[in-house]
Amino acid sequence: MEVKRTPSKAYSLPEDKLDATLVKAKLAAMKAASYVQFMKTIKSLLFPAVMAAAVTLATPVRAALFPVVVGGRWGFVDKSGSLVINPQFDDAKEFVSGLAPVKLGPWGYADTSGKLAINPQFDWAGEFSQGLAAVQSGGHFGYINSDGKYVINPQFDDAHAFAEKMGAVKLGKLWGFIDRSGKIIINPQFEDAGDFSEDLAPVKLNGHWGFVNESGKVVINPQFDEALPFSEDLAAVRLGKSWGFVDSDGKIVINPQFDEAKSFVSRLAAARLGKSWGFIDKTGHFAINPQFDDAQSFSEGTAAVHLGHWGFIDKTGHFVINPQFDEVQPFADGMARFAMGNLFGHKIGYVGEDGKYVWNPRK
Repeated sequence: MEVKRTPSKAYSLPEDKLDATLVKAKLAAMKAASYVQFMKTIKSLLFPAVMAAAVTLATPVRAALFPVVVGGRWGFVDKSGSLVINPQFDDAKEFVSGLAPVKLGPWGYADTSGKLAINPQFDWAGEFSQGLAAVQSGGHFGYINSDGKYVINPQFDDAHAFAEKMGAVKLGKLWGFIDRSGKIIINPQFEDAGDFSEDLAPVKLNGHWGFVNESGKVVINPQFDEALPFSEDLAAVRLGKSWGFVDSDGKIVINPQFDEAKSFVSRLAAARLGKSWGFIDKTGHFAINPQFDDAQSFSEGTAAVHLGHWGFIDKTGHFVINPQFDEVQPFADGMARFAMGNLFGHKIGYVGEDGKYVWNPRK
């Protein structure tokens, strides 16, 4: 029986799926139950990896190959939309440092030629980060190197990808941090934990979020109801029902006033007032007025926004790709993954920066 990973939702009070990533890929729930299930299915295809919401200093090296599904099997295309690795896998995630998690029964890793570099053997497999990948085996998490050898044996109840040479791990009900040798650097003591970014990590202690440094010292006292990792010198935090931003000293730079907010990327942060999303600058003023149903962070000069459907805007707020998609991922390597469909099916495709389909939606 396959053991499925239930990732901890770092950075927020309730636990649910994902983010990430990056994710931290957080899409609005739909009211109709049937549609909820449909969107969950789409999200499982659009966001197969645990998205790290933290922005890390070390950016993974991603190959310009993109997972696609044809007839229910997963393969990979290049930026021209040509099939490079034939559809053969039960599931597949993105390439990082020349290896992509692929599923053939259990999870393993394929290289850019499509050959299995690490044989399928894991219950779950994450993408490589800083030379190691978190994997699950026998209900526990450990870390392997690019040869498929365990560097840190499975022993944790949950584990994040490494960020700034530190990995958040869970033992029992508590989170701590290890280094790349598996040595515990910060003892498990937190109710939840995010990833390190800009030398600090958000942690939850006694029901509130604060920030610790790499020695485990609390540098911003737990006081927030929710907190995101630092990005561009600021961290989004929630006090009560309102979001604002603090600096690395814990000083409030942008007063809590938004109903929801995301991290700064390219000096802009998505923020919601009432039911509408816009983008603020570092003074807290809206650079792009609230007008969208939903919004993602900027990536490669564009941000995905929802206005009936998902499309993409530039930093002036003008649409560069008109709303037309049911779900999207941010641009990466000049391509954005999207889903289109209805209650009875969904199709996955890719669009280029010019708005032209590189891979026509199919399933």
